[in-house]
Amino acid sequence: MEAFLVSTGVVALGEMGDKTQLLAIVLAAAFRKPIPIILGILVATLVNHAAAGAVGGWVAQAMGPNILRWVIGVSFLAMAGWMLIPDKIDDDAAGGKQRFGVFGTTVVAFFLAEMGDKTQIATVALAARYTDIVQVVLGTTFGMMLANVPAVFLGDKIAKKVSMKLVHGIAAVIFAILGVLTLLNVGKLF
Repeated sequence: MEAFLVSTGVVALGEMGDKTQLLAIVLAAAFRKPIPIILGILVATLVNHAAAGAVGGWVAQAMGPNILRWVIGVSFLAMAGWMLIPDKIDDDAAGGKQRFGVFGTTVVAFFLAEMGDKTQIATVALAARYTDIVQVVLGTTFGMMLANVPAVFLGDKIAKKVSMKLVHGIAAVIFAILGVLTLLNVGKLF
């Protein structure tokens, strides 16, 4: 359960103000069809994060526990720093609206936008940290949905009322804590 909860919380916070959340707002404004957009986000995230989880699981098996602990700890600390860098939407990710329909455009755009994104890298690190990859992938996917579904429905209203710097700062602190705990070889958070 810890893997699910930590993965959900870290990704939900990390996704606030992220380029994929901005993409959700752009798609919602362009298409005004929330259900196919939400389903597209879900499918793209599940596929992307399942692949990232598999990579994280492989990394965990390929390295010895000592090296893995240092790689994961440093990765979490790097993620903490990366959280403090604001994201801008990629122009290419929002393209191709007419070609695939609302659902297809959302799947393609979100999948491509997530490639190498903070949440994908976080999924790799979390899957390497926790042994239950399924719980990590479900948690990171749920975190993405928690951040992006309201963006589809409320878009600009949310962005105007929530301080993205504060949200990113909280996410950075969580990543830093995870990094330090991993480096200190603390097994459980709860």
